[in-house]
Amino acid sequence: QVQLVESGGGLVQAGGSLRLSCAASGRTSSSYIMGWFRQAPGKEREFVAAIKSGGSTYYADSVKERFTISRDNAKNTVSLQMNSLKPEDTAVYYCSAATPFKFGSLYTRAFYDYWGQGTQVTVSS
Repeated sequence: QVQLVESGGGLVQAGGSLRLSCAASGRTSSSYIMGWFRQAPGKEREFVAAIKSGGSTYYADSVKERFTISRDNAKNTVSLQMNSLKPEDTAVYYCSAATPFKFGSLYTRAFYDYWGQGTQVTVSS
């Protein structure tokens, strides 16, 4: 089992920045694919960003050029730097992990095996 704990959420004005962190524990592996998803009230949980063990990154179109995902394999952490935040970025943000060598798309919820509890990000206009 893998446990994921997010931190760093909060309230920020539009145009501001936040940095989310996710600490992994348990049967972790640097080979896991790590991702961030978000869910706004009344909406489906959606893909935000992902990073493979080798450092390849993937982003939703809505956050490209504004968000940056990174990982520290030695510390078992993954981060999401969010800049130029917009009110529409308001959501609960979830960290996720997927075991390697899986078929499927890393852009989908079903690809991931483990999830954190989420952290609230609120962007005021």
